[in-house]
Amino acid sequence: MVSVAEASAVVWASLFKSRPKSAQIEEAVGKVLAERIVADRDFPPFNRVAMDGIAIQYASLKVGAEFFIEAVQAAGEPGKKLKKANHCLEVMTGAMLPEGTDTVIRYEDVKIEKGVATIQIKEVTLGQNIHRQGQDARQNDVLLDSGILLSPAEIALLASVGKNRVDVFSLPRAAVVSSGDELVEVSSTPAPHQIRRSNTYALQAAMRSLGWESESFHLADQKESIVASLRGIVKNYDVIILSGGVSKGKFDYIPDALEEIGVKKLFHQVNQRPGKPFWFGVSENGKVVFALPGNPVSTYMCFYRYIKPWLLKSLGVEVHLIQATLASDFSFKPELTYFLQVEVKFENGKLMAYPNQGGGSGDFANLKNVSGFLELPADRSEFKAGELFPYIPFRSLF
Repeated sequence: MVSVAEASAVVWASLFKSRPKSAQIEEAVGKVLAERIVADRDFPPFNRVAMDGIAIQYASLKVGAEFFIEAVQAAGEPGKKLKKANHCLEVMTGAMLPEGTDTVIRYEDVKIEKGVATIQIKEVTLGQNIHRQGQDARQNDVLLDSGILLSPAEIALLASVGKNRVDVFSLPRAAVVSSGDELVEVSSTPAPHQIRRSNTYALQAAMRSLGWESESFHLADQKESIVASLRGIVKNYDVIILSGGVSKGKFDYIPDALEEIGVKKLFHQVNQRPGKPFWFGVSENGKVVFALPGNPVSTYMCFYRYIKPWLLKSLGVEVHLIQATLASDFSFKPELTYFLQVEVKFENGKLMAYPNQGGGSGDFANLKNVSGFLELPADRSEFKAGELFPYIPFRSLF
């Protein structure tokens, strides 16, 4: 049996080697950037008017507060030039700042009558309401680096530099495999001794939330057919996620079957609850296998604690540790790392975690009441309110 830290180190050392592929920017959100993006020109590319109003030459303020309007400078048209220093031009937000002007005064602060603008405020600052050329970025500055998870904000940057296609990291081909004769399809009516399949749907939904598609399979509790099926699945997929059949029951054939087809066991059993029977291995040609316990909460926790960060690290995304404050005292006697189900709330600037452990690793109905797991260390049994611990979220706070 290995510790959680040891299991994590083994998993992180077995990352998928992703290759870049080209994608339309409309399809790139949620994917991981696989190239460096630089500014093709200054941002903004010209002195940009930031407010609708009038553009003046600041030095002319000492002459008087009235300015004859020479013309209008609209956004999207070539820049105009101020002809006389004590005149002004009306300017629109987003327009080029007219040559010969250096200050913009809002319409709200001027009165315009018969082609003359009269300033209504006492204080005007040189350069106000102007977004200066290159203020945000200079030509050839790095805007985005490889390994960034693309959100709508990054998509806007890609569009602004003319990248209608962009290189992103490809995701591994994935298979999600359930096992057990007690499981039937969702559309079936289970007999009294049967239950409907749910783990594969939960896993595929969690993967889909990361933009990661997969195919699902089910294995009956018959060793020869398990070996044959797994041989084909391991051949055709980059990563295989199994649920069930990894404990010590008489019909838990998965570990032996995997080793029989050439998947090398790197660990089996982790000093944790839930998810102790977790099995992990890699084939000779680099196929990665996560064999998770069949209890639903165990499967769910292992995905978010191990598989999600494994995927992100494989794609070069920096994974940040989140910590939350335990909201009430909690006790757990076994010398195991305990993943406590918690509901988190922001209170007084802190992320507070309220325990709601439910009925154990089989009580997946309790997951609807919580938002993640608090990772409590194995070398203690008493945990005090106010202490910080790693937090593994599976639900957004908002």
